[in-house]
Amino acid sequence: MIQPLRNRPFFCSWSGGKDSCLALYRALQHGEKPQCLLTMMAEDGMKSRSHWLPPALIQNQARSLDIPLVFRSASWNEYESVFISALREFRENGIASGVFGDIDVDSHRDWVNRVCAINNIAPVHPLWKQDRRKLLDEFITLGFKAIIVVLKDDKLDKEFLGKTIDRETIAELEKAGVDSSGELGEYHTIVTAGPIFSSALSLKTKGQFHHEGYWFLEVEPEQGMG
Repeated sequence: MIQPLRNRPFFCSWSGGKDSCLALYRALQHGEKPQCLLTMMAEDGMKSRSHWLPPALIQNQARSLDIPLVFRSASWNEYESVFISALREFRENGIASGVFGDIDVDSHRDWVNRVCAINNIAPVHPLWKQDRRKLLDEFITLGFKAIIVVLKDDKLDKEFLGKTIDRETIAELEKAGVDSSGELGEYHTIVTAGPIFSSALSLKTKGQFHHEGYWFLEVEPEQGMG
């Protein structure tokens, strides 16, 4: 069950992927509308952290969700201080809660709880301790669409890049011997459509590249979709 938001304005920590999306969806079902999405970018602002998405794609997601978007850029060393600074600005503007898509990795939730406490923001984890496979089934049944854009090269073959998260892909992930939800970073996704989006995102694939143990799918908006 989602923790009650008590009618307080909230932001959503937004990676562009399936878990942050499902967390947002569950929060919205309680009648609340977030004040903004917060996406952390690399220090040059050209790609998002972890999911390596260009800002134009995340902007298209936010536009389709009709939710304002806030970007912050940081190196990994500066990530925490920049994140805390963003939360401080939110709190000063009356945003009292934050929604996060963590499922069951204690260290992730501990970090969220700590940085939120610094600014007296209540962290909300709508997916916490839910069965990973059931969350995937819910995501698919609700009509969300997502594709794999990042994967660990020691966990999955690069042929998984670009695959849609559906029941066939879930079976293939399980056959490959990894957790099908990717909760430990085995893969990352971008959500392209779903019941809270006013229109689907159209993606153009530019290629693939390998960097520091990960395969990445380079994607950008189709021309005219930005």
